[in-house]
Amino acid sequence: MASENKDRAGAGAALPERVRFRNVSRIFGTGPTARVAIKDVSFVVTDQPDAGELVTLVGPSGCGKSTVLRIIAGLGPHFPPTQGEATVFGKPIEGPSADRGIVDQKYSLLPHLTVLDNISFGLKLKGVGRSERQALAREWVAKVGLDGAETKYPAELSGGMQQRVAIAATLILKPKILLMDEPFGALDPKIRLRMQELLIELWKEQKATVFFVTHSVEEAIYLGDRVFRMGSNPGRLVEILQLPRPEEPPETMRMKPWFREVTQELLKRLEEDAPAAGELKSFTRTN
Repeated sequence: MASENKDRAGAGAALPERVRFRNVSRIFGTGPTARVAIKDVSFVVTDQPDAGELVTLVGPSGCGKSTVLRIIAGLGPHFPPTQGEATVFGKPIEGPSADRGIVDQKYSLLPHLTVLDNISFGLKLKGVGRSERQALAREWVAKVGLDGAETKYPAELSGGMQQRVAIAATLILKPKILLMDEPFGALDPKIRLRMQELLIELWKEQKATVFFVTHSVEEAIYLGDRVFRMGSNPGRLVEILQLPRPEEPPETMRMKPWFREVTQELLKRLEEDAPAAGELKSFTRTN
């Protein structure tokens, strides 16, 4: 994996860096009770002009996927790292910032605010005038397919609708880096597929860098430009796998023979906690 990371870093040397981890470790506690969340994690994600990049992180529970995200976000108790260096835009991470937005399963909506006011709340904190922020929020209501729900409160919405509000409330602020921690994990399968398709549409429009944590191998393969396969005991980055950008709805893409082959290969590597085995060679667009 070290040589693969080196090759990728070299290939992207001419591009500005978005995120870099250099031998980052996070240890909780000290002595015999210390718990290693991640150990010696290194990677580089560059600024892909007019494209962005969507990175998925997949691996067993406790392998440090969420720890990686929260270090990037600058959120305690995972931040700061115990060892190593984590940088964003070439500078050490010092804490949370508006250039990094985070979405997780909890939706993080304010229960006393309507859909429109939840989506526009971040703009209000930035001092944007009411008429402007309401107009922008209405645009995002349409983008995430919530027309007619503008005056509803979170308790009146389904889980999928709440997650759409949370995504809109984050993307309206135009973060350069979007951090998503199992955002679709609590949704039923059909809604989950629709949310994956929606995310791809919005991501292509925003052209942001996205880090997406998931337990679903199929979701990781469908969404990811690159898949970060992680292992546990201790949490570590095992290998980085390159995949094609989705050009079809998830139901269609998952029926392709190559997609099933790649899924089975990645599942096998995860179940065996196999060492780095290189790119998923069974991938081909001809089948």
